Amino acid sequence: MKEIAQETFNELAETEIEEQDEAPLTDNAIEEAYSDASFRVIYQSNNYFLPQIRDLINKHEVINLRPEYQRRLRWSVKQKSLLIESFLLNIPIPPIFLYESDLARYEVMDGQQRLNAVHDYLENGFALTGLEKLTYLRGRRYNKLPPKLQRGLDRASLSAIVLLHETRSDQSDPHLVRRLVFERLNTGGRPLNPQEIRNSIFRGPFNDMIVESTRNDAFCRIFNIPSYTETDLNEYYENPDRQKNRLYRTMADCQIVLRFFALLDDEHIRGSMRSMLDRCMQRYQTADATTLEAFRQAFIKLINACDKIYEGKAFLLPPSEQGTKRVSMALYDANMVALYRRADRLEQFVAKRGQIRSRLTTLLSKKFELLTAKANTAQSIKDRIAEVGHVLDGLS
Repeated sequence: MKEIAQETFNELAETEIEEQDEAPLTDNAIEEAYSDASFRVIYQSNNYFLPQIRDLINKHEVINLRPEYQRRLRWSVKQKSLLIESFLLNIPIPPIFLYESDLARYEVMDGQQRLNAVHDYLENGFALTGLEKLTYLRGRRYNKLPPKLQRGLDRASLSAIVLLHETRSDQSDPHLVRRLVFERLNTGGRPLNPQEIRNSIFRGPFNDMIVESTRNDAFCRIFNIPSYTETDLNEYYENPDRQKNRLYRTMADCQIVLRFFALLDDEHIRGSMRSMLDRCMQRYQTADATTLEAFRQAFIKLINACDKIYEGKAFLLPPSEQGTKRVSMALYDANMVALYRRADRLEQFVAKRGQIRSRLTTLLSKKFELLTAKANTAQSIKDRIAEVGHVLDGLS
């Protein structure tokens, strides 16, 4: 099985900015400023029986379990089972947080995993496993529980804190409240990784295009991600095999696509890789539809070309001493960007794929460190793109 190379990126040092002293406000001025604030959270608390949660999710009209800023589902069956065990043991469960995006329509800001676990179990989606106290229930689905335990779950409830539609935000940024609350809610528990943070902060058509691009057949094949063959139109559906895939589960597949767009121009290759990716998301967050469509077509055309040129072995490094074959992000970057800059010759490159593979193998033997993550400065990224470009330009 292919493994994705683990790369460590140097963090860009942050420059501290000294705050200038300002004249202190009087108590009256502070009170007036607080009263006039355009930012104010208005909320209420609700309790939902577990069957109510299942029904609300099934209707797809009241609760949006998968708003655009949420991470992909990551709980294992054991984690889901332990939550169900907690309900059966009457152990207090932390409240979920909902955002009223429209009157009586709610987005899940915090609690997606818990809601999904409740829904899945009451829909007989998994059997209990890994229980710590009620071990005799292992292997039981909801419909196979004794009647008394089923009734116990039906009577169990989950509290919800609902940020109401009347909540005030900055008029220049209508999503400010939910973004701020979302970020603060996610300071505890399992922290978001950098790509999940980008997915939550830089929402919009560019991010949507990146997510869509990860579904390309050649991309999934190259990075060993289960292909998108299902026809289920339910937006809450997630393929069980993809849920087990590390790249998909952590949104690393989206980060791989983003790398391509972040490195297209040398002027943007500066600082750490993380800062390059952040700046790219910010740069194209408001890109127009024509630009995004050109980006989408370019990525699909190039990833398909790489799949053809390397005949199912794109971006693979030579086997290690243990025989492990690894897909290299450095080779991915260099090939995709070098080909992008010569996109008018793609058909020629596919026709001469044997020469390209031979010349790249020779180059790897001479400049292995440059062409792998062992050399990972901004300049080394530019240099390896140039080296692969020389391979392409030197074809006979």
